[in-house]
Formats: sequence, structure tokens, C-alpha cells
Amino acid sequence: MQCRNNCRRKMYGEKELYEQKKKKKSFRLTSRSALDIIDSLSAHIAILDQNGIILATNRAWEDFAIANKIRMRPDTINVNYLEICDRALKDDSAENAGEVSEGIRALIEKKIDEFVIEYPCHSSHKKRWFYMRATRLSYSRPLRVVISHEDISALKQAEEELRKRQVELNLRRQDLEETNTALKILLKRREEDKHELEENLVINIKEMVFPYLDKLHNARLDSREKTYLDIIESHLNEILSPLLRKLSSRYINLTPQEIKVACLVKDGRTTKEISQILFISENTVNFHRNNIRGKLGLKKKGSNLRSYLLSLEE
Repeated sequence: MQCRNNCRRKMYGEKELYEQKKKKKSFRLTSRSALDIIDSLSAHIAILDQNGIILATNRAWEDFAIANKIRMRPDTINVNYLEICDRALKDDSAENAGEVSEGIRALIEKKIDEFVIEYPCHSSHKKRWFYMRATRLSYSRPLRVVISHEDISALKQAEEELRKRQVELNLRRQDLEETNTALKILLKRREEDKHELEENLVINIKEMVFPYLDKLHNARLDSREKTYLDIIESHLNEILSPLLRKLSSRYINLTPQEIKVACLVKDGRTTKEISQILFISENTVNFHRNNIRGKLGLKKKGSNLRSYLLSLEE
């Protein structure tokens, strides 16, 4: 019986030992797999202890150190990362070093659960930006901090290019708006000049040509001369007819004489000046002005006739 119990205890002891060996082997395999995984990442990764000393780094961290020719072993193991940050802050070699040092210390003291920062890290031949993230390892005893630096230069350059394009587009839009405004003003001015030329043409022909045609009608002309005179007057009326229709539509069916008075009023002519231009009395001018106000619906209003006529051009 005693022998059987001893054999049983021996079997249990060997089984327990086997399980322990199996666990250790599994742990080694898991650790090796974890190292292989972090070595495959593009981010530069380091593991720090509670004092900020670097315990392990991945291949990307070492490659970056070699490429930048740092004055220490590439993996930087057993180097105090916090001291590096403090030294960089004193030397003004890294403007964000103080913020990084404070963030990692706050993580170690468990004041925060995570620290992140974007920072520039330009070399002599290239502009670079990195995104740093630092966290504590969960359920780790003793405390361990994992920091990673991810190169985000391509993203930053794309953002910078986008900002430049946005500025260019805003400037182009502003130029187009200014050009559009200038074109509107120019077109409006050309339209006003066109109306003014049409009105002046009508007034000048009516005032400077037709009076002489009337005199010729009363003169002693032979039949051929009268025919020529009728042809001239007919052609002039054909030329003026479209212009008179435009003026009449704008001035609500005013008579030709009222159109002439209205155009002169719009041009800022006084009653005396209109009477001299049209060879009519000032009373006749006032009579026409009164009729024009009535046809425009201004008789019982205090509106200025010239201002109203100008508004019809807009």
C-alpha cells in the first residue's frame, strides 16, 4: 500500500513537472511570436520600465537609428528614454521633447491611461512627421510602458498640399467674383450708353433734321423733289421707328414730344434748358412734365421725376 501511494505521488509529481515545462515552452513560443509580430510592424516600437529605461525595441526602431546615425547602439536597450527627452529639451534639439517626457511620466505615475502627440522630426534632406502613442501594458507586473512612433509624413504632406490647393481655389474664386462684378458693371454701362445713344439719335434727328424737312415741304418744290423729300422722310421714320418703340415701351406710351422731354429730364436738364433745346416755351415744358408725371403715376406722390426715370433704366 505504501509503495502504491509513493508511486502515485511520483506520477503526480512527474505530471506537474511536465505541465510546468509545457507552460514554460508555450510562454517562450508566445514571447517569440510576439517579438516576430512587433518586428513586422512599420511603427518604431520600444518597451520601457517604470524608470523609463528601454527594455526592448523592434526592427523598425533599430533601422531608424542606423539610418539616422545615432551615437549609441541601434536597439538603444538599457538607455533611459526619459533622460534622452530631457537632454533634447535642454539642447533645444526637439521642441516637443518636454511634452513627451511629461506624458510618459504621467503614464508611469498612472495619472493618465494614454499619451499621444504629433511632432515634426525633419532631417537635413527630408521633412518628416511622426505620430507617437504611449500606453501601459495591461496587467503587467512590474509596470511596463509601450511607445510607438508611426511615420505620417505622407499624410502631412497631403494635408499641406490640400491646404495650398484650397488657398489657390479661394484666390481664383475671389478673382472670378471680382471679374464677374467688373463685367456686370461694364455690361450695365454699355447698355446705358446704348440707350443714351439711341435717345440722342432720336432727339437729334427730330430736332435737327425734321424741322428742315418741314420747311422743305412748305417750299416750292417740283414733283421730283417732293418725291425725293418723301423718300428721305420715310426712310428716316423707318430708322427711328424701332428706337421710338423702345423708348415708348420704357416710358409707358408717352408721345414723341413727351419722350424727348422725359429724356432731357433724365439727363438732368432744367426746364429752361429743355425749352431752349426743343424751341418751346417753359410753360409747354412744364405742361409736358405734368403729363409725364400723370402717365407714370407720380402726380399725387412726392417722387422726383428724374430719379424715377433713372430707375427705369436699371
